[in-house]
Amino acid sequence: MAGKEQYVSVGGHRLRISNLDKVLYPETGTTKAEVLDYYARVATVLIPYARNRPATRKRWVHGVGTADDPGQMFFQKNLDDSTPDWVTRRTVKHSDHDNDYPLVNNIATLTWLAQIAALEIHVPQWRFGAPDAHGIAERKNPDRLVLDLDPGPGTGLAECAEVARLARSILTDMGLDPMPVTSGSKGIHLYAALDGSQSSENVSAVAHELARALEADHPDLIVSDMKKSLREGKVLVDWSQNSANKTTITPYSLRGRSRPMVAAPRTWRELSSPTLDQLDFRQVLDRIDKRGDVLEPLRKGEAGSLDLADSDESVRDRLHTYRSMRDAAKTPEPVPAERPETSTGKSFVIQEHHARALHYDFRLEHDGVLVSWALPKGPPVDSGKNHLAVQTEDHPLEYGTFEGTIPKGEYGAGTVSIWDSGTFALHKWREGKEVIVTVQGEQRGTHTYALIHTGGSKGNQWLIHLMDHEPDYGEQSNAAPATTAKKDTHAAKATTSRPIPSPMLATLGAEDAFVAAHGRGASEQPPDESADHEPAADEWAYEMKWDGVRIIAAIESGDIRLRSRTGKDVTATYPELADLTKALRTDATGRVVLDGEVVALNAVGRPDFQALQPRMSLSNANEVAAARARTPVTFLVFDVLELDGKSVARRSYDERRKLLEAAVTPTGAIQVPGAFEGDLEAALDSSRQLGLEGVMAKLRGASYSAGKRTDAWVKLKHHRAQEVVVAGWRPGTGRRANRIGSLLLGVPDGDRLRYVGRVGTGFTEKQLDEILDQLAKTRRKTSPLVDVPAVDARDANWVRADRVAEVEFAEWTTTGRLRQPSWRGWRPDKTVDDVRVELA
Repeated sequence: MAGKEQYVSVGGHRLRISNLDKVLYPETGTTKAEVLDYYARVATVLIPYARNRPATRKRWVHGVGTADDPGQMFFQKNLDDSTPDWVTRRTVKHSDHDNDYPLVNNIATLTWLAQIAALEIHVPQWRFGAPDAHGIAERKNPDRLVLDLDPGPGTGLAECAEVARLARSILTDMGLDPMPVTSGSKGIHLYAALDGSQSSENVSAVAHELARALEADHPDLIVSDMKKSLREGKVLVDWSQNSANKTTITPYSLRGRSRPMVAAPRTWRELSSPTLDQLDFRQVLDRIDKRGDVLEPLRKGEAGSLDLADSDESVRDRLHTYRSMRDAAKTPEPVPAERPETSTGKSFVIQEHHARALHYDFRLEHDGVLVSWALPKGPPVDSGKNHLAVQTEDHPLEYGTFEGTIPKGEYGAGTVSIWDSGTFALHKWREGKEVIVTVQGEQRGTHTYALIHTGGSKGNQWLIHLMDHEPDYGEQSNAAPATTAKKDTHAAKATTSRPIPSPMLATLGAEDAFVAAHGRGASEQPPDESADHEPAADEWAYEMKWDGVRIIAAIESGDIRLRSRTGKDVTATYPELADLTKALRTDATGRVVLDGEVVALNAVGRPDFQALQPRMSLSNANEVAAARARTPVTFLVFDVLELDGKSVARRSYDERRKLLEAAVTPTGAIQVPGAFEGDLEAALDSSRQLGLEGVMAKLRGASYSAGKRTDAWVKLKHHRAQEVVVAGWRPGTGRRANRIGSLLLGVPDGDRLRYVGRVGTGFTEKQLDEILDQLAKTRRKTSPLVDVPAVDARDANWVRADRVAEVEFAEWTTTGRLRQPSWRGWRPDKTVDDVRVELA
């Protein structure tokens, strides 16, 4: 099967394996098959050091090259659309975006990483704890300290070993037991287990002081400063990898060097050997066979309370009952040997089960398993009639794709087929009492179900109720619904319609830097190891950035519903979008959900944000009709989330673009703007010539991440703009006497609202009058801002800080103020929580 595609079962998961004869290390002829074999054989010793830690990957999809001609490396943090659904993942929140990382918690994930040539696996010194009821996992304190001993010019591994011994003496005096790992590159890593009582900041500070102490005692051998100019003839004691934002290569990981070297745990005795050298993967495999894991004392010394998935006392094996009822040698059902991993996925499946009596099995992903109910009469089809649901044992996630025949004599004997499957939105999960979800099925559409526990003689009886509408309390909320579901024959009916996804959000990019990285002539050299992989130019598509209001439109059976970015219903505000029913292809069936921008075009056909302002808050039919006559709007559609009643969000940008262009025919107020594929300069030039706001760069292979801000979409603006919170106003003088002279502005900074300056230009006289009337209704006595200079506060009129606006400005000052801001208008489509500092 060399060079061909094949499927294998690893740890209960089905993986596609390809190109086994592909050479990933040309200097040694090491193939992908050998890499896969290596990671399979070291899985039991590698995974404990990566478990529950967000994994950053370095990929060499075309091989590592040679010492003279290194191959191209891709540095990946965020997961992409090709990631299997079963890979356990966690989200790390950053100031302006979120990243989803895989957790290398099982052999299947490790094998998948090897298949995609993720040769290096890097993790931080901290772990995630177990997720809470909403799937949110807390970042724990670090459970190990690490020092990276990096030889400068004129030094080598022998000098690193000498520094390691010196560091060991200090660490031992601190009550720690350090253990060495030759890095597989040039130096040595020293690890010491911690009890988890100190934060990353505290551990970093201790490591920094330790490095300084070593430097002070041995200035001719050791340096603690990162400057390369200071490292000649010395060993750098790099303490910085204890930062919560830094990572270190996982012990037993391969390295992407010219030869397949390994970050190999060693003994202190070995470090004293005059023949000490880095080890390759074959040597490491031999060592494991003979010695086992020499780093094991580190793992046993780490704070056990931090790794909840490893603690039998803290996490029960939810599949124990399932396994006890099945024999993997007799049934085709998946019977995983390992305790289930925690997960935050939202998959569901309904299986038609022809056993002794026909019934349906309703399964929801929760806490790493499929929580399951048997429905003797199937899912209800009438909201006025509930069905019995009998809770059964938890099933493994792999059961979500199971179809087949369970042999006679085995538990559940009969034929199982998938009746519906997909994802769900969680509205409520009260363990053992009540569950409310909206399932988005690929076979049978979207439905909202409430499961209510009623007890029964065995305590496993529930009712399942089909709700007419989705609940009006937020996703994953524990708040009680307006009408409590009863345990007899009537459950709650909510007040809103089927859910409309939230829009995907972009990060702000710097135009010059983005052109340098992705434009014509951009460097093709691999990035520095500490930098993220920048996708190649041809991996991006470019669209115009439209100066309007983001709208998600859902069309079904001639009915159109419009939602703003904040979820507000704006259907009545933009009646022009009724043209959507004419624009959809005639053979479209089921619900269609589109993403786009509502714009008001000026006389030369360019979006005019100021002209759109008067329409953005209207809902009264007469006012809307009058405003529409003065300022008609156009809906510029640029993405499709659902088509024919099925979600297409997981498909790539390129696939969605083709589906969109086939599904929507431009007509009237509905337009589908073109995209530039792989030509950034052309897109930017066109944007400037058309007088537009900028360009949106979108990764062609990325899926649509509803409600998330990701690096897969990057906004490149020609002018600098900042969303702000209006917190007050100062009175004007001269011709502005008795009017607003300037507005006082803030941006969220943690749980505070930080003052960023005042804006007094860009207004029309009419706007000043309207704003004064609006703000007069929300007066307050005290300032909602912090850090307001006395000169700006002395005559300020403070207001409730709950309205968002947008300003243009020249730059940020060194004191964090907006220089030369100019008013652009209100942003009723944004909330205070949406505002973030735009620094690019």
